[in-house]
Amino acid sequence: MSSPPSAKCQAFVVAAASGTGKTSLLHAAKQKIPELRLAVSHTTRPPREGEVNGRDYFFIDEAEFKAMIAERRFLEHAKVFDHYYGTSRDEMDRADASGDILVLEIDCQGAHQVREQLGDAVTLIFILPPDKSTLRERLVARDKDRPEVIERRIREADNEIAQADRFDIRIVNDDFDRALAALVAALQGP
Repeated sequence: MSSPPSAKCQAFVVAAASGTGKTSLLHAAKQKIPELRLAVSHTTRPPREGEVNGRDYFFIDEAEFKAMIAERRFLEHAKVFDHYYGTSRDEMDRADASGDILVLEIDCQGAHQVREQLGDAVTLIFILPPDKSTLRERLVARDKDRPEVIERRIREADNEIAQADRFDIRIVNDDFDRALAALVAALQGP
């Protein structure tokens, strides 16, 4: 069983509704900030085409995930769209050891769990879409989900966007370069 995270490293949570562009923004930010460590989460969902275990996610079965919950090995975890997702405490430990800036790309529920555990030692950033129609266009264009899943993601987006005021920083992704500049500035601090 892991000990509670020490939060010696800088820690950030970046959350957004599906299709808002947070993953693309984070990968672009990683190119500009070499010491940025994107936490690799565990999930029970099957890998999508091209995803690699240990790079994109740690793909595990539900029994193993539930055992990790029981052992309190997660910094945060949630069930989202019928699958479990969670960030292990080991991610914080690795960032602490290397002095990296740790970024957790997670949902609102996980963000609030991390805030409960780390308090002000974590900065919560929310990426907003410019509007609902743009969000729908992005979800359809990425061609990863069936139409009924897209509709469910859009309904859930309303709930997630309603929580944006609970985050420390809010960035509207209406222009990728402008949103990227705002994200990089937030991650590098004053």
